[in-house]
Amino acid sequence: MDSNFESYDFLASFERIDAILAASNANFQETASLPARDTLTFDNGFHALCTVLFIDIRNSSALPDIYETPALAKLYRAYISETVAVFNSHPMAKEINIVGDRVWAVYNTPEQADIDGVFGAIARTQSMLKLLNHKLGRFGYAGPIVCGQGVSYGPAIMIKGGHNGSAISDVVYVGDVVNRAAQLAAEANKGGAPPILLESDFQAQLSHELRRLTHYDHARGCYGARVRSPAMESWFVARGT
Repeated sequence: MDSNFESYDFLASFERIDAILAASNANFQETASLPARDTLTFDNGFHALCTVLFIDIRNSSALPDIYETPALAKLYRAYISETVAVFNSHPMAKEINIVGDRVWAVYNTPEQADIDGVFGAIARTQSMLKLLNHKLGRFGYAGPIVCGQGVSYGPAIMIKGGHNGSAISDVVYVGDVVNRAAQLAAEANKGGAPPILLESDFQAQLSHELRRLTHYDHARGCYGARVRSPAMESWFVARGT
């Protein structure tokens, strides 16, 4: 969100806080799927079932010590570009956000097929990272980047957040489903953990065929997976990549 300067009026702030906290609880609805963005106002909100997927780079704080600015910028640009492309390839993607090297998405998943579709996007991401690391090596980068993915399913609070009247606003998702996916992504591919960690409620929603590709990780109290896209992997083999 772009900023636009406006002096802070603490008396107006006093009144705004009262108005927000005194708003009717009836303005918040429970829904089985995510509503359209344009149904949100500064006065209402939803508690909606969804799936949240996070990815971030392991040890990214060390990358500025390895690469000069142009090389580092191009690495991040390639990683973010193709991660967003994969996350956006699921037709039920509702939101995609970028914060530093962390990319996360919110999916509307009222049906099992939608949950399976998120798992497919996870597999495509893993194959994309294989391709990206191959290309990084070809362009002289010192080593592959290592990423962790985490996914969770459950209700999220969906509100319009920002400063009413300033044109600075966005849709905000909060709740355990967001926190859990972020935590799992931070643990994945670290300390012997698999590159993909799945919250138990998400794993339970998968089709039987896909659940067979996961395993319970007793150390972390969730499910793990090591999957890639069969179609992309076949293409790599055909090219000798």
